[in-house]
Amino acid sequence: MRSLIIGFALGIGLLQTQAQLPGIEWYVLGLLLAALLGYTAWRFWKPMLRVPLLLTCGAWLGFLWAAAFAHYYLDQELPKAWEGRDITVIGTVADLPDRTALGVRFRFDVEQVVMQGLVVPQVPPRLALAWYGNRRVQAPAEDGEEAAPARQMAGDLRPGARWRLTVRLKRPHGHANPDGFDYEVWLLQDDVRATGYVVDAAGSGPGTGNHRLDAFVWTPSHVIELARGWLRDRIMTALSGQPYAPVVAALVMGDQRGISQADWGVFQRTGIGHLMAISGLHITMLAGLAGALASWLWRRSRVAGRRLPLIMPAQKVAVIAGIGTALLYVLLAGFEVPAQRTFYMLLVLGVAFWSGRFVRISLVLCLALGAVLLLDPWSVLWPGFWLSFGAVALLLYGTVGRMRPHHAMQAAASVRWWQKLWLSIKTGARAQYLVTLGLVPLTMLLFGQYSLVSPIANAVAIPLVGLVITPLSLFGSVLPAFAAEWVLLVPHALLAWLAGFLQWLDQWPFAVWRAPLPSWWMFLLAAGGTALVLAPRGWPARWLGWFGWLPLLLNPATAPADGNLRVTAFDIGQGMGLLVETPGHRLLYDTGPAYGTHSDGASRVILPYLRARGIDRLDRVVISHSDIDHSGGALSLFGAVEVDSVYSSLPAGHPIQRASPHHQRCEAGQSWNWDGIGFTMLHPTAQSYESDKWKPNARSCVLKVQIGRQAILLAGDIEALQEEHLVEGPNADQLRATVLLAPHHGSNTSSTEPFLRAVHPELALFQVGYRNRFGHPRPEIDARYRALGIRTLRTDQSGAITLNFGDQLVAEEYRQEHARYWYGR
Repeated sequence: MRSLIIGFALGIGLLQTQAQLPGIEWYVLGLLLAALLGYTAWRFWKPMLRVPLLLTCGAWLGFLWAAAFAHYYLDQELPKAWEGRDITVIGTVADLPDRTALGVRFRFDVEQVVMQGLVVPQVPPRLALAWYGNRRVQAPAEDGEEAAPARQMAGDLRPGARWRLTVRLKRPHGHANPDGFDYEVWLLQDDVRATGYVVDAAGSGPGTGNHRLDAFVWTPSHVIELARGWLRDRIMTALSGQPYAPVVAALVMGDQRGISQADWGVFQRTGIGHLMAISGLHITMLAGLAGALASWLWRRSRVAGRRLPLIMPAQKVAVIAGIGTALLYVLLAGFEVPAQRTFYMLLVLGVAFWSGRFVRISLVLCLALGAVLLLDPWSVLWPGFWLSFGAVALLLYGTVGRMRPHHAMQAAASVRWWQKLWLSIKTGARAQYLVTLGLVPLTMLLFGQYSLVSPIANAVAIPLVGLVITPLSLFGSVLPAFAAEWVLLVPHALLAWLAGFLQWLDQWPFAVWRAPLPSWWMFLLAAGGTALVLAPRGWPARWLGWFGWLPLLLNPATAPADGNLRVTAFDIGQGMGLLVETPGHRLLYDTGPAYGTHSDGASRVILPYLRARGIDRLDRVVISHSDIDHSGGALSLFGAVEVDSVYSSLPAGHPIQRASPHHQRCEAGQSWNWDGIGFTMLHPTAQSYESDKWKPNARSCVLKVQIGRQAILLAGDIEALQEEHLVEGPNADQLRATVLLAPHHGSNTSSTEPFLRAVHPELALFQVGYRNRFGHPRPEIDARYRALGIRTLRTDQSGAITLNFGDQLVAEEYRQEHARYWYGR
C-alpha cells in the first residue's frame, strides 16, 4: 500500500510538469498497464520485487488521475469572445470576502446567467471578483415595501448571500517569471476559471442593478464560511485598533490576510511562520484536549442508573470527540494542506483504535498523503505540502524505534515529576533538532534562505503559541462580547511581547542564511547527507553526511560568462522592470508598478527572482521617471537589497530620491564601462531639468547598453517629440541597437517610423499587462514594427523574456521554456 501511494504521488508530480495534457488513448493504455502491473505484483512476484512494480502502477494511476482532474476543470472556460464584456449573473458569495482599502475581493458561485439578448454567455461556475470602492448598490424590496435604492454598500457582502451582479470578466492570467508565484495554477486549484470585477449597473427597479436577492443560502460550505466570518468579526471588534489582532484571527480561524507584510517578513526570517496559522500542532493539541475532557466527563456520567463507561469505553468516546473537534477546527481553518494532513492522520489512527488493529505510523502518513492528493492533485506545487509532510517524515525517521526507553521511564510510577519533565524537554528538543536540521535542504530548495535563529525562536514560540496563546484566543473568541475583549487582550499582549523578541532576533547580523536555489543534484546530495547524519547511533561513518552539504553551502550566484550580457525583462504587468547583468555587475532598469497599498512589482516579482538567484546587491538602479508603473517598487527594493547608486529623472524632493543611496540625475553623455560592456545615457539633456514644461514621460532616462556589435536600447516612456530630438540630435549615430525596449509600452504617441529606422532593431520588447486598459501595444504601432521587419515579443504573451548577448542574440520566453498545460487556458 505504501509503495502504491508513493508512486501515486510521483505520478501526480510528473503530470504537473507537463506542457500538454494526455489524450484519451493514454488513459486507455495507462489503465491497462496499471492493472497489469498491479495484478503481476500481487499474484506472481516475490515481495522484494513488488515495490518497483507497485511504484510504477501507482505512478500511472496518479498521472492519469491528475490529468483527469485537470481536463475537468480546464473545460470550464470563459470563451475569449466574452472577455471584457458586461455579463449579468446571479449567484452566491462563496467565501469570506477580503476587504482592502481599494474595495472587496471575493469568490462568487454562479447559479444563473441572465441572457444577453438572445445569447446566454458561457460563464464558469466559480468567479474571482473584485468590487472596487464604496459603490452604492440597489437593495431589493422587503415585506411588500417599495425598493429602497442605494441602501446597501459593496461592503455589505457576506458569505452565503445571493446577489445579482453585472460583472466584466477575463480568463485567468498571471505573471509568469522564473521562481515566481504562479497565479494561474493557484486559481485552477480553487476551480476559478475567470476573474473580473463588478461594474456599475443602471436600474432602479427590484429586478435590475446590482442588488442582494437573499441574505443567506443554506449550504454546509456557506455555514462554515459564515462561522469563520463571525469569529473574525468578533476578534477584530474585541481587539479593535490592536496591531496583532489579525494574528489572533489567523490562530483562531486561519485567515492570514490581515497580517501585515512587515510582520510576515519577521515571522518568516525567524522561522516561525508555520505557527502563525492553524497548524498540525494546534489541531493535535485541541483534539487531545477535547478527547481528554470527553473522557473525563464520560467516566463520571450515568444514564438510567448505568455508568456510561459500561456502555462504551471512555477511550473510544475520547477518540470520537477528538476527531470531531479536529474536523471542526480544520474546516474553520479553510482546509489547508497541513491541517488536512493532521486530520487524516488522526482519522486513520482513530479508525484503527476503534477496530482494534495495529497500524504502522508510516502507513498512517502515506494514507494521509494519498487522501490529500486524491482530493487536490495540485497541492504538490506548494511549499506547505512538502514542508508539512517532510516534517512528519523526519520525525518518524528520527524517532520511531529510538524513543522506547524514554516512554517506558515516563510511564514508570517510581519516576518523579521533575524527571518526567526533563525527559519531555529532551524529547521536544530532539524533535526540534530533527526538524530544524532535516528541513534545511528542502527549505533552501523552496525559498533560497534559512533562518539561523529559528531554533531559538521556535524554542520560545512553540510552547508559548501552542500552549498559551492559541487556547486563550480560542476561548476568548467564543465568550460573550463583554468578556471576550478582556480575555483576548491577554494573548494579544503575549503576541506583542513575542513579536518584540522576534524583531530583536531578526536584527542579528547573521539571522538569515541566503543562497541561490540549489540544482536538483545539490538538493539530493544534501538530503542524502542529512539522512546519514540523522541515522541511528552506531550507523557507520555518519559524519560523512556533512560533506553532502558542501555544494549547498558553496553554491555561488550565477553570472554571464566573460564577454556575455544577460537582460531579463520581467513579466511585471503594465510597467517596466529589466535586470541587466554583466559578468561582474548588475543594473536594474525601473522597478515595476505599484499594485496596491502593500504590493508592488519589486516585492512580488523582482525580489523573489533576485533571492532565488542569490543576488543581494545591485550596483546600480536606473529609475527612468516618476510614473508609478516605473517607480512603484523602488522603496520596497531599497529596503530589501543593497544598492550602490541610483540614477533617475525624479524631481528634487521626491520620496524615492530622498531614499536613494548615492543619487544622480540622468543626463545625456553619462557613460561607464563594466567588464568591457559600455553603458551610455542618451536622454534627457541637462537643460531639460531647467524647464517645468516637460512631463515625466518626456524626461525618461534612455540608456544604451553596448556589447561588441550588439546593443539594447532602453527607452522608457519617451514620446514622439523626444524621439525626433534623438534622431536629429548629435547622438543620432548612437541610436542603432539590436534590441529596443518599445517606448511607452507601444502607445500611439511613440515609436515613430523615423525613430524605428534610426534604431533599426532586430527585436522589440513590449512590457505590457494582459488586457491592459490602455490597449498597449496599440494595433497600429504593432503593425508598424512588423512592417519594418522587426520581430516583437510581449511579456503578457511570453512571460519573462531573457536575452543572452554573446556570439549571437538568443531570446528565451518563459512560457515556452517552462511550458505548463494551464498556461493560456
